[in-house]
Amino acid sequence: MGEIEEFPLAVRLLLRAYPWRRVDPVPWAPLQRPLAACRLALVSSAAFVAPGQPPFDDDLRGGDPSFREIPADVDLATLRETHRSESFDHSGLARDPNLGFPLERLRELVRAGRIGSLAPRHLSFMGSILAPGRLVKRTAPEAARRLVADGVEAALLVPV
Repeated sequence: MGEIEEFPLAVRLLLRAYPWRRVDPVPWAPLQRPLAACRLALVSSAAFVAPGQPPFDDDLRGGDPSFREIPADVDLATLRETHRSESFDHSGLARDPNLGFPLERLRELVRAGRIGSLAPRHLSFMGSILAPGRLVKRTAPEAARRLVADGVEAALLVPV
């Protein structure tokens, strides 16, 4: 993680002036079964899209609150990162999508018996949502409904 002084002036000013929200208490629930018996979904804010999916919209004021479903059997080499933030170096994600969407590592953990199974689809969001109202009120509940429909018992959240 970078130091604030490493960012361009415009980003530093935004970070200092942004009205950060605090979620208290943080919503979570303990697992009811061991992870080795659970179905897990991957939820990332790296803004990856699968072949044939539209990129996230850079022009939406406040950020694109939509998400993309990423099939569990996707070839990670075919994913395209469309994150709008200029506050980090995107080259690592281009070289290894597992940095922001660690699906290959999760597949290894399933084969090793550490995770019960993976959901048939995973979710990719755009990070840098400066106006999260639509995300919280509409998008997140729909994403949660889909994960519940898939029998997901745990989610790995990967913020980018």
